[in-house]
Amino acid sequence: MSLLVFGHSGQVATELRRLAPEATYLGRDRADLSDPTACAAAIHAAAPRAVINAAAYTAVDRAEDEEPLALTINGAAPTAMAQTCAELGIPLVHISTDYVFAGTGTAPWKPNDPVSPQNAYGRTKLAGEDGVRAAGGAHAILRTSWVVSAHGNNFVKTMLRLSETRDALSIVNDQIGGPTPAAAIASACLAMAGQLQRDPGKSGTYHFSGALDVNWASFAEAIFAHAGRPVTVTGIPTAEYPTPASRPLNSRLDCTETETVFGIPRPDWNRALVDILAQISPR
Repeated sequence: MSLLVFGHSGQVATELRRLAPEATYLGRDRADLSDPTACAAAIHAAAPRAVINAAAYTAVDRAEDEEPLALTINGAAPTAMAQTCAELGIPLVHISTDYVFAGTGTAPWKPNDPVSPQNAYGRTKLAGEDGVRAAGGAHAILRTSWVVSAHGNNFVKTMLRLSETRDALSIVNDQIGGPTPAAAIASACLAMAGQLQRDPGKSGTYHFSGALDVNWASFAEAIFAHAGRPVTVTGIPTAEYPTPASRPLNSRLDCTETETVFGIPRPDWNRALVDILAQISPR
């Protein structure tokens, strides 16, 4: 499959390069998402059989002050990609986020639940979703959450860095979701792109997160246990850890449709965590 990927050094793009080295990868130097027309031109130039958008503006707190830029990258650029893919008759797999929801309640969010983003990042990602759907081509919008890997910036690497100098940490325990390995997201994107080529009727919005759901404090405890780091974790409410952008308390995602339609089950984050830690600190 001739594949074009927007993204190169991000967590998911890095895993995609490992799984599909033959694909063409466009980093910022080759496709600046702040210029949507350049994204469309890149697709025309590559003439691929499928496109995966693994690039985004992901600085959640900074987006509160840079919403126009985030909106261009997360909203206008994916829209331009989707319109071009629709014109060429090729599928697009676009990665989105649980932040499009209000983050309330305790029930896992279903793909067709009402959206109500509570911060700038969520609003810009929702704009991208709307643009992809409106383009009318074959597509899969894959909402995910709590992405972790041995690459880039993520919760696992932050916990390990803090554990180098601290033996006790206070971690939020009222935000609940499924830590999702970037490698599993990459594998899911490749599978979806291939299946959409064969059956565009599978187009739609899907959810994908790691199992089982957990809070941040408990996830931190698992990281330290697997890594053999003697760190004491104290759970605290979100109210005691204010951030510029509000965070959802409920990031649970109902992933039933993803498994039913594409045959892709939720990944086991505990098992993936062992692999991630081995990559970070090989023995």
